[in-house]
Amino acid sequence: MRFSVVASTLAVISRVNSINFPFEATVLKEDDIGNFSAIAFGNRLTASPVYDGPECKVYPGTVDWPLESEWARLNSTLNGALLKPVPAAAVCYSGPYQNANQCNFLLRNTSSSRFYINDPLTVLTMWPEGDTCYASASTAGLSCTQGGFPSYVVNVTTVKQAQAAVNFARNKNLRLVVKNTGHDFFGRSTGFGALSIWTHWLKQFEFLPQYSTGQYKGMAARVGAGLESWELFAYMGKHNMTVLVAGPYTVGAYGGWITGGGHSALASTYGLGADQVLSLEVITADGKFVTADVNQNTDLFFALRGGGGSTYGIITSAIVKAHPTTSVLSSSLTFSIQPTANSPANVTEPFWAAFDTYHKFGLNIVDNGGTAYSYVTPIQPQSGSTAPTGASFSATIEMPGMSATQLAMFVKPLYDRIAALGIRTPAPSVTQASNWQDTSHGVGDTPGNGGRFASRIFPRVSFENPSRFAVTQRAIRNTVEAGYVFHGINMAPSLDVAGYPGNGSAVNPAFRTAVMHADIFEGTNLRGLSAQGVRDAHARFTTYMNQIRQATPEGGSYVNEADVEEPEWQKAFFGDNYARLAGVKASWDPWSLFYVPAGVGSESWVVRAADHGLPTQDGPLCRAE
Repeated sequence: MRFSVVASTLAVISRVNSINFPFEATVLKEDDIGNFSAIAFGNRLTASPVYDGPECKVYPGTVDWPLESEWARLNSTLNGALLKPVPAAAVCYSGPYQNANQCNFLLRNTSSSRFYINDPLTVLTMWPEGDTCYASASTAGLSCTQGGFPSYVVNVTTVKQAQAAVNFARNKNLRLVVKNTGHDFFGRSTGFGALSIWTHWLKQFEFLPQYSTGQYKGMAARVGAGLESWELFAYMGKHNMTVLVAGPYTVGAYGGWITGGGHSALASTYGLGADQVLSLEVITADGKFVTADVNQNTDLFFALRGGGGSTYGIITSAIVKAHPTTSVLSSSLTFSIQPTANSPANVTEPFWAAFDTYHKFGLNIVDNGGTAYSYVTPIQPQSGSTAPTGASFSATIEMPGMSATQLAMFVKPLYDRIAALGIRTPAPSVTQASNWQDTSHGVGDTPGNGGRFASRIFPRVSFENPSRFAVTQRAIRNTVEAGYVFHGINMAPSLDVAGYPGNGSAVNPAFRTAVMHADIFEGTNLRGLSAQGVRDAHARFTTYMNQIRQATPEGGSYVNEADVEEPEWQKAFFGDNYARLAGVKASWDPWSLFYVPAGVGSESWVVRAADHGLPTQDGPLCRAE
């Protein structure tokens, strides 16, 4: 009897470690290649250690651009998965795709649909591709072009398709990009003339009640790279467990989110998304399909967990930690001040004193496993007024594992201290945390041309040391009073919280001593603004961001939410991991097939785009001079 139990257990563990999803069982083989050398595998061991190819990646109109017959043959290999899509908004412009009804749908109904998330080209921030074709009711005199959108897209449903596309791009010297759901803030999922690997429909899931690897033993889940955060909440309920996701959103949870780190409402309890990963299935630049975990391809396993997305390979699925069912309740806090023309100069001081009080309490939040999401929004005085800038503050404090009574008692000292400053706040209430439940069902995302921002990871010393705290808070205040929105997220994904094997990943070291990450929004409407106007607006914004950077020298920036022109981005995004990551990149991708702006190894490349005033992907990708 004992033998049969042991044998059964070993069989379960063996099955878990050896069988992939069905879409991963269909792989590219030598027999599939035949005489179609364009999809032949590469050999990274014999490739030149330094890229020695042509000056630019091939793009439409150049003599080396593949012939239609070659694209057709590739499509045959892909079983018809090769798409040649045009921008969705082409229906609003004069030309062969014009369709008034479809244009009206884009203008009026997409906010209640999944149209853009399920579109093979769309990214939700338009400026990185050049904003060359946007939905508008008034397009007279305007043109719609492909711009920085890829020329071809592979709608991946098997590993074989992605492998063939990777090999074709490498052998033909094409630019390659990877897109999941389109949450792309500065151009990783776009590229002029590129071939795009679209992983959006890799949505399989498997719950693993028992899983063992290295030092880890416990529950786990196998997740397809295309699963969105909101979709995973249903699986959590079905299996009475919790996996980390990026809130109730349409982010592909185990694609680009984990490769940049991945924060969530449970960051102070279980660490970052990257800390959850136990094993990865990856297509590498040579076209091979490999497993990366604590036992094999360990350098790749290190880099893919926090070292930046679309840089070392294409993740098709992951095995991640599953935790006990975790309830998250929240308490909200709001207050504001709006000076009038007759207000004294110091009328805003109680507001900022309350803001300081909140940030001091932030240590209590993260040290008790919580996360808090706050916004400070400037209220500009009326035109001609000499009144100081007003501001509004809102926050939701989200505490895993606390009952409603416990949470109310926990936040009471904060509310009392703010009330003692003479600040009125609505009566506190406790609700289910909006950042830890499916509230959208994946509906509502639409692209925009704003959204340029910068981020900062704030170290604990900035809140524990009184003099550092004063400098940090003053820098934030100056930024808000200059007209910028400050979005703070209190969290502490320390090495202890990260656990095994997360504490051995490429996550930005700044996160390990952090107690807050913040996005600061520039807010400039880029559409129609001249290139010089874009530069001037960003230069002003950078002046205030630099105050925050200087106040937090031990900090950094979150690579998934950042300024594409972040100063000294190698250190800001990757800290002292950068040299090691550069070595992994050179080893696994000697062809420089995978490129993203401000990614590891990207210093050797430049996009020769028209002058937009900021780096777009609307131009050929060439070697930097």
